[in-house]
Amino acid sequence: MNRQTRGYCYLAAAMALVGSTVVASKIIGAGLPPFTATALRFAIALPCFALLMWACRARLPKLGRRDWLLLAAQAIAGSVGYTTLLIAGLQRASAVDGGIILGTLPLVTAAIAILLLGERPNKATLGAIAGAGFGVWLMTRHTAGAGGSSSLIGNALILGAVVCEGLFILLNKRLRVPVPPLALSAIMSGFGFVFSALACLTESPWTHSVSRDALMAVAYYAVVPTVGGFLLWYAGAARVKGSEAALFTALAPVTAVGLAAGLLDEPLAPAQLAGMACVLGAVVLLGWPARKGRREFRSR
Repeated sequence: MNRQTRGYCYLAAAMALVGSTVVASKIIGAGLPPFTATALRFAIALPCFALLMWACRARLPKLGRRDWLLLAAQAIAGSVGYTTLLIAGLQRASAVDGGIILGTLPLVTAAIAILLLGERPNKATLGAIAGAGFGVWLMTRHTAGAGGSSSLIGNALILGAVVCEGLFILLNKRLRVPVPPLALSAIMSGFGFVFSALACLTESPWTHSVSRDALMAVAYYAVVPTVGGFLLWYAGAARVKGSEAALFTALAPVTAVGLAAGLLDEPLAPAQLAGMACVLGAVVLLGWPARKGRREFRSR
């Protein structure tokens, strides 16, 4: 197996683990309150990242007050907001719907950049956003008939989680001093633990009975997708082009839907399959201008 092929395998495995977080969050939501589960996740992940930093002799960069505030905002949005909204949403909606909505992340990020940062979209970007929106609309039609208002609220919460992750990505681009990926993960875990631990006091976690399955799912989420997914993704990204690595993000929703149907025995309705096709097609369309530009550049 050559270097590039090994990179593809690492990236595919990383995105499969990301997809599995939807099923894990579904199990967690059945046995733990969202903020409590999030605090436990980061309480487990933080020592793992600290150990990795020690083993790699990595150091935290020197940052100014503005960058530390941006990192705190990133943690509130991408670490705490994403995890808690995903768990809360999956308490009300199906994991299949959650997996499909997860696939809208590249489109949601592009839409946020247009609305909040004033970026000028091209026709392909607008078409991709419209296609993903149509896919989500197809799912909401199915949801309205199958799960009622509770599922609609759940889908809205999951979409909110995706928006939080989009904000995380865009805030990271505003840092004046670049933070290496391993250090960024450790910082996010530290901030995420502090913020979610404070927020979980509102849930009075000591009054809840905790299921064994939920605790195992939290441990899995913290160690395998969070830490293991990080190692696999950056090992793969180091072996392939950035544009190629980005395409593998489309595997996350496919894996999530497949695991939801296989492990949780959730049915796949035609509207859900059509919605997933629209979302995946939109992601491909979003990446098309970049691929076209690279071909034109190589031809010159």
